[in-house]
Amino acid sequence: MQSLKNFFSNNQDLNYTIDTNEIDILSGLMIEAANTDGKITQEELNQISYSLINIFKEDPKIVENSLTKAFNDKDNSKSLYFYTSKLNKSFSNERKILLIEALWEVILSDGEMHDFETNLIRRLAGLLYVSDVDCGNAKNRAIKKVEQK
Repeated sequence: MQSLKNFFSNNQDLNYTIDTNEIDILSGLMIEAANTDGKITQEELNQISYSLINIFKEDPKIVENSLTKAFNDKDNSKSLYFYTSKLNKSFSNERKILLIEALWEVILSDGEMHDFETNLIRRLAGLLYVSDVDCGNAKNRAIKKVEQK
């Protein structure tokens, strides 16, 4: 029994797997948002990478690997519920609002906002239990950030 406790308390790979799972979910969701209009631009990829590294404080090397995997798997996308059900378990409301803001920045980064993209963000906000007011405020903050670039 003690050796089993030692395995779990000393196993760094277990923590890595949990972190990687969350980063893979975020990467997949952001790639899904970027691909809603049928194309993913370099600006969108740069914004996703920036958001994951600077907003969600992820390791740049892990972000690169996760984004590559998500990009290559974009045609086998998972349901929005797949992503949001996992995030609802681990994200606070504040972190969910940060995610919505980051997603707005991703879809705005190519200089165009399509109805499909707006609809996606609103559906995600609903699935993540983010209010319309918080979603709208996140959109306004994202617009200001994109305009300043």
